Amino acid sequence: MIGLGSYAFFWQQSDRVPEPLDLIGALERTRELDVDLFQICDYAPLLMMSSAELHEAALAARRLGIRIELGTKGVSPGHLMTFLRLAERFDAGLVRSMIYAPGFRPSLDDAEKMLRQVMPAYEVEGVTLALETYEHVSTADLVGLVERVGSHRIGICLDPANVVAGLELPRDAVERCAPLTRNVHAKDFAFSRQEGWVGFTYSGAPMGEGLHDYAHLFAAVDPEARGVNEIVEHWLPWQGDPETTVQAEIAWTTTALDYLRSIR
Repeated sequence: MIGLGSYAFFWQQSDRVPEPLDLIGALERTRELDVDLFQICDYAPLLMMSSAELHEAALAARRLGIRIELGTKGVSPGHLMTFLRLAERFDAGLVRSMIYAPGFRPSLDDAEKMLRQVMPAYEVEGVTLALETYEHVSTADLVGLVERVGSHRIGICLDPANVVAGLELPRDAVERCAPLTRNVHAKDFAFSRQEGWVGFTYSGAPMGEGLHDYAHLFAAVDPEARGVNEIVEHWLPWQGDPETTVQAEIAWTTTALDYLRSIR
């Protein structure tokens, strides 16, 4: 399935706009775009919502016909079990996470021990844990960790944009991670010269207009055949004012959806 994630609404949900979207508002916008999947990813208010608020949000997703995935950071057993309980509440089949979290940087050996503690519970509940590719952990190390844990419910959330900061090539990351990929973050990216030609800015681009060879990723992962969901997100820089930024974010989302639908 093609879905939207919280990062597709990054500015619309931020306090830099006059009336930020709440979670239900993002779900309603998702429905308006004829999308059936939403990944609540790194959405800080989620852990502060009351039981009644969580119930209301889960009910809204069901009413709108939107499947939910969740996203967080870290592999602390207690934290991952909290998200497993949230997954049960939202009927979510996948939790995306990262090895590191703010103030939490376990070694690969410690991360493996922590994951071995929680994966039996994820297996029982039928929830997949997808660890994202990013610059702090090489894709080779991430693949090795997932393979050592060895659970059929653990895999990789493939985001080739992240690995560039670790001096890896996106295409190499795709080929290395494709067999273990259980989720894709779909966005484009590009470099632009900074003013005065003193370096580059690495940032987002409208889907299909940047450097990402998404056709290669699509062929390597084969998401439709393997049931791997593709979640649209953006690295959209602030455009100078709230109205312009929000309109650009909406346009980038429409462009990404059109692109992903066109390559099928």
